[in-house]
Amino acid sequence: MEVLVTVASRHGGTREIGSRIAAELRSRGHQVEILDPEQVATVDRYDAVVLGSAVYASRWLPAARELADRFATELAERPVWLLSSGLATVPAANSPAETRARVDALGARDHRAFGGRLDRNVLNLSERAIIAAVRGKEGDHRDMADVATWARSIADDLAPTSISA
Repeated sequence: MEVLVTVASRHGGTREIGSRIAAELRSRGHQVEILDPEQVATVDRYDAVVLGSAVYASRWLPAARELADRFATELAERPVWLLSSGLATVPAANSPAETRARVDALGARDHRAFGGRLDRNVLNLSERAIIAAVRGKEGDHRDMADVATWARSIADDLAPTSISA
């Protein structure tokens, strides 16, 4: 199957989660294209989509929200999986109401929240202030084994079923 993996990432950590998902899907025989949400002009050629975002201030990044809104009708017509990546101490603390609404609007098969990576050295001043206020724990708190397991479950779900004659 042709699968699009598209994730919004401010500092690269969530993009690495998307890359791991893409690699797992490829290892299971799927054709995968990985793009930033801003690069997606259409979803028509894809059989399935994995869409996600880093979470800041309890919200997906604008590029991911805009892609979900722009292609809502087309995404609802194909298998879709959603992911969020956030602080290690509160993995992807995305607004529950916003997440539920997005899952419902797109008919997503699953939404998974993953811990994130926090490197204060790459943050701007306002991001550092927010991290200090929520007492964000520095380090890489992504569980890439969990990411890979989830990606394999997606691949298995997309595997064609053989029909006995």
